[in-house]
Amino acid sequence: MRKSRGFSLIELLIVVAIILIIAAIAIPDLLKSRQAAQQASAVGSLRTINTSEVTYSSTYTLGFSYKLGALDNPDSVTVATASDALLIDSVLGSGIKSAYGFSYWASAVPAGSTIACANPPTQSNATTSVNVTAYGINASPILCTDGNGNYYFTDQSGVIRMNNTAPASNTDSPLAG
Repeated sequence: MRKSRGFSLIELLIVVAIILIIAAIAIPDLLKSRQAAQQASAVGSLRTINTSEVTYSSTYTLGFSYKLGALDNPDSVTVATASDALLIDSVLGSGIKSAYGFSYWASAVPAGSTIACANPPTQSNATTSVNVTAYGINASPILCTDGNGNYYFTDQSGVIRMNNTAPASNTDSPLAG
């Protein structure tokens, strides 16, 4: 009788089938945990922006920043100014972080005026010569095309709101905790 060496074809097929079953169970959970991490990063980024806006308002007495990039920390700047406040990192200042896009708007009024604009200016037409009385930020998933991403919104109130079907606004439910 001869000794057999190695594995039979049936044994190898069984091992491969077991590995495929384990992978089929583990991959969806891995994707869910990745999405949860991206959502937590988006909420954390909104908290960072809210805190930075309060710091900006206290430091420069111009109200809030006129664009998200004004809170940014560009590589070439070493001294903080109203247009480069060095309060957030350049990744968040670019408007895209952890598979979320951040759109920022500022509602500005001319210096000395007390009437807020009916239509807030966008980043491109707001300037540092106006007092910004209100801002809003939407965080929308840029990679979730199957409806599994949450949308977030915050403004000068500091409350972060969520909507899981459409871009969030100030009328959506606030996040708990």
